Amino acid sequence: MLATIGRILLAVGGAWLALVLLAAVFQRQLIYLPDTTDPQPPADVEVVALTTEDGLELTAWYLAPDAEPVTTVLLAPGNAGNRAGRVPTARALNERGHAVLLLEPRGYGGNPGRPSEEGLVADARAARDHLDVRADVEVARIAYLGESIGSAVVAALAAERPPAALVLRSPFPELADVGRAAYPFLPIRTLLRHRHPTSEYLEGYDGPVLVVAGDADRIVPTRLSREVARRADATLVEIPGAGHNDAALFVGEAFIDAVDDHLRAAVADLG
Repeated sequence: MLATIGRILLAVGGAWLALVLLAAVFQRQLIYLPDTTDPQPPADVEVVALTTEDGLELTAWYLAPDAEPVTTVLLAPGNAGNRAGRVPTARALNERGHAVLLLEPRGYGGNPGRPSEEGLVADARAARDHLDVRADVEVARIAYLGESIGSAVVAALAAERPPAALVLRSPFPELADVGRAAYPFLPIRTLLRHRHPTSEYLEGYDGPVLVVAGDADRIVPTRLSREVARRADATLVEIPGAGHNDAALFVGEAFIDAVDDHLRAAVADLG
């Protein structure tokens, strides 16, 4: 009997170790899920080129409202899909008077390179560089919006180059928190090389922060977004019944209303 139990424990331990090794080796593929298809730009989109500090040439899309924009939003996406899937969000913000630059990170949407923590932040810097020199952008009215892992990206950028306002959709304090929620039996903090420490970055930014989360999020548990809001003293808006990838968190009226209100309040004193 004891020998049988020992063999079972040995087999379970071996399977666990194999799983740990697989997670360590293939973590990049588990974290970043790019759609590498190079999408065709719609007629209302301006195609722009971004050059990163490490020499990559990235394609991004810019969508502007008919009138002078209230703000210009740099939108950093989550870890899946490509820029075509964010066009509805950009158009919804255009309807509220905001211009939007849809950042497409390295490795996504036909762009060269492989996604990484440092690389995604470098891509965001290149996007901010582009906005800073555009004649139709007022630098004091540049805002950042990040989705999920993109929230960590714009939080990092905000600590270096503060925006007028920051919007974090479904953020987490750091990526390991998401991993531990999904895989509580794995030593995630030890394994993970891609930290994306959103809350740590936010310590370097003292501007207005809005956190929006779905209260039915199973990918980034809502409690993690609440923790980001608490630690950053941010405004928190929870969308009832919304999951991580539901339309309510891309184009839902409550989401767009919250973002629009936050951005307008941030630049109200600029006239």
